[in-house]
Amino acid sequence: MRFAFVAAEKADFPIATMCRVLRVSRSGFYAWRGRPVSGRTQEDARLRRLVREAHERGRRYYGSPRVHRELAEGGTRVSRKRVIRLMQAEGLVARPRTRFKTTTNSDHAQPVADNLLQRDFTATRPNQRWVGDTSEFRIGTGTKVFVATILDLYSRFAVGWAISAVNDRHLTLKALEMAIKRRCPEVGLLHHSDRGSTYASEDYQRRLQQHGITCSMSRRGDCYDNAVMEAFFSTVKSELGERFPSFAEAKAQLFDYLEVFYNQQRRHSTIGLISPAAYERDAAAAGVDAAGPLDAKNAATRDLENRNERGFPQRPPPYFLSVTETADALRGSLPV
Repeated sequence: MRFAFVAAEKADFPIATMCRVLRVSRSGFYAWRGRPVSGRTQEDARLRRLVREAHERGRRYYGSPRVHRELAEGGTRVSRKRVIRLMQAEGLVARPRTRFKTTTNSDHAQPVADNLLQRDFTATRPNQRWVGDTSEFRIGTGTKVFVATILDLYSRFAVGWAISAVNDRHLTLKALEMAIKRRCPEVGLLHHSDRGSTYASEDYQRRLQQHGITCSMSRRGDCYDNAVMEAFFSTVKSELGERFPSFAEAKAQLFDYLEVFYNQQRRHSTIGLISPAAYERDAAAAGVDAAGPLDAKNAATRDLENRNERGFPQRPPPYFLSVTETADALRGSLPV
């Protein structure tokens, strides 16, 4: 380290003076400078480049666990501790999480549902359990904008979302409509949310009943009953930010983050550090789909189970569409 310091500062200070102050010999410095670079140093230089590239692919959001997994899937074998050391040397850090403000309005006269989820944030197949919530963002210096999102607990896939300047039932209904059109869920899906007026509204509850979706709600004032959604919005705000220059820019950035990055690329710790779309593709390849493991009986009757009277097509679209296919499929149902 002392020889490296001398080499770095030799343009500003005499080498002899620095060697004397640092208590090293000039001959030792010149001998060190003439040695070939060690293999480990060369390997560190190569890995630094790969670490920077992995961090960039993660939009500079990733910390060492996701960078390490990114390298491993690219065929680079390296320890997690070495990744941490190289990231520190490069000054690469993950985005810190931020605290956010609740937007729940529980002071209403609407009936509320029991907490059927009971903090069991697991699912054995897609479209078995959904969770939803709404959070507040900012436009410019003061205007508020609200984003409602629905996640599938099986893969943490954002199946529906909407953005509006008003936090009302129309906002949450848009997110629900996108989720239903995209996933075509079977009867018996459990939908969990807080007990806010937008989710307890007559229109929202009627829509759930029309599609055979069972409603579950958190207990009053207990954010842990919907912890997955709390964590989701904390992630969005820490990585994407919570202020946008305009409403149009907010829509564009949220679409890019949710549909392009979060669903298709972002590595999620709950599902083995792969993206929600990749997790569902793997599940489909293994014979697990929205109606459970495939067998000859349920594969043959799938079209009958998606009843026309519930407004679904005979064959639901795949839930692992590509980014382009997703944009085309949802173009008519994107939030406005």
